[in-house]
Amino acid sequence: MYLSRLILNPRNAQARKEIALPYQLHRTLLNAFPVGRAEQPRSEVDSFGVLFRLEQSERDGSIRVLVQSKVAPDWRFLQGKQDARRQPYLLPPELLPDDRPNPAVTEFHLAEKLRVGQILAFRLRANPTRRLGKAAGKDQGKRVGIYDEESQIRWLERKAEAGGFRILSLTVRRDGKLKDYIPRQDDAPHKLELLSVQFDGLLQVLDPQLLIMTVETGVGSAKGFGFGLLSLARPDPGIG
Repeated sequence: MYLSRLILNPRNAQARKEIALPYQLHRTLLNAFPVGRAEQPRSEVDSFGVLFRLEQSERDGSIRVLVQSKVAPDWRFLQGKQDARRQPYLLPPELLPDDRPNPAVTEFHLAEKLRVGQILAFRLRANPTRRLGKAAGKDQGKRVGIYDEESQIRWLERKAEAGGFRILSLTVRRDGKLKDYIPRQDDAPHKLELLSVQFDGLLQVLDPQLLIMTVETGVGSAKGFGFGLLSLARPDPGIG
């Protein structure tokens, strides 16, 4: 798999819009993949395994997009991209917080790194939801947000059990509701409000192959809005 890091220029008009509207960012990111434009059939888009997360660096304040994919991306279409005021879409080299290229792409092989019992740090920005039952009447089957923190934790624990790992420690940051829309041809845009929750903590690997599948496919719903990317890393030696 591949992990890309893009640092956006907040002075660029398109970047500012996409920071506020992640589905529009998703449509831009898909242009890095063969026939991966949003207009392609869903099966074609899903085959690239694109997951992403927009976040602000705690260290330097930069606006970053992490993009995971099953195939190598081609970000050349973003190079030199500017708005009407000639502001580049990507943060220019002289303003970057490190000497890595922008975008920076890393290939990784989880199968070579995971083992049973291994403890890893993780981050997941998710949209915890549940489906309404028969008591909801005509709304039966509708997906709704889970707002209670204890219930959010239980939701994540269920995902972990099904995904080849267990939670050892956890912090929950509720980011409120994300408001966005899906464009429609010859129709008004479909407006959405999605609950956003960030989970950070430590996990233990129970089934490496199952965890690899979980990382590849993501966790939860609304992946086109920047949810579901499960990031793994070596734990801070000062933790635990």
